[in-house]
Amino acid sequence: MNQLPDENQKRFVAVISKKVEVGRAVNVLGHLSVSLANQLSDGDAVYTDYQDLDGNVHPNISHYPFIVLRADNSSKIRKLRQEVLDKGIPFSDFTHTMVEGGSEVQQQTTKNTPEAELEYLGICLFGNTETLRGLTKKFSLYR
Repeated sequence: MNQLPDENQKRFVAVISKKVEVGRAVNVLGHLSVSLANQLSDGDAVYTDYQDLDGNVHPNISHYPFIVLRADNSSKIRKLRQEVLDKGIPFSDFTHTMVEGGSEVQQQTTKNTPEAELEYLGICLFGNTETLRGLTKKFSLYR
């Protein structure tokens, strides 16, 4: 078995607006996750295969924790987004303009919406555990 790094060094953290109903929140989380994973360089995140007693492989599970938190509203996600932008932390966000219609319609709607009018539904971050804890300590666990 390969030697894995300390799993407490880094983490993924998603913050979802509590105003988003559960079905939509799951969809937003899916989009955030694949977007952020696509941005990361080889070696940033660490994935490992799990094997059960019968020899079945459960491939490519994140070695690092993935924490899901809740924000009271869009403006708290907007503030977090600015903080991670300022610190150069990899992130992905999802807004209300990315919901209705197909991808091209959503891109055009986003392009025609000033940032101040975007309603942030969620954001996902990856980085050093202590840094992300400091930025996200004000949010509660998503339940």
